[in-house]
Amino acid sequence: MEQESTVLLLRIYMGEKDKYQGKTLYMYIVEYLRTNHFAGVTVLRGIEGYGKASKIHTANILELSSDEPIIVEVVDREEKIEQFKQVYSTWDISASTLITQERVQIIQYGKKG
Repeated sequence: MEQESTVLLLRIYMGEKDKYQGKTLYMYIVEYLRTNHFAGVTVLRGIEGYGKASKIHTANILELSSDEPIIVEVVDREEKIEQFKQVYSTWDISASTLITQERVQIIQYGKKG
């Protein structure tokens, strides 16, 4: 990717326990994206949150939730994001996920200088 370019940011919200083909869903996604040479991916663990079912998921030690909120962020050119969305839609995922997308501007990619 070039510096000072406009790309897409895709966010996939899920639970830490969500699985696909015997693997943790977020790990499966990261492996897929790396294998297919996507520009960047970051996995974020949430402190607390809830989704469609309004069940609270938290990292609070007193709650001992083992299904904390997870967000997978993917940044790449529009064609690559569209390609991933098509592939993802064919996966038989039983988890309830939320996917958002927005245009973002790359200011810096890699080292300066």
